[in-house]
Amino acid sequence: MYYPRLKDLRDDKDMMQKEVAAYLGIDQRVYSNYETGKREIPTRFVVELAKLYGVSTDYILGLTNAIK
Repeated sequence: MYYPRLKDLRDDKDMMQKEVAAYLGIDQRVYSNYETGKREIPTRFVVELAKLYGVSTDYILGLTNAIK
């Protein structure tokens, strides 16, 4: 499951949900639903978050523990 990784990555960058949501161009409540697993995150946002955090999409998706 990738939900915990979204929060951990955001916390590691000392960012708030509203900052990440603004980066993605969405409402903070929508992003919160991604972090809690209430909504599936679209692939395009996984790609954008990987760029923002400097990690691979596989890391975000939990397919690997290797960050890059």
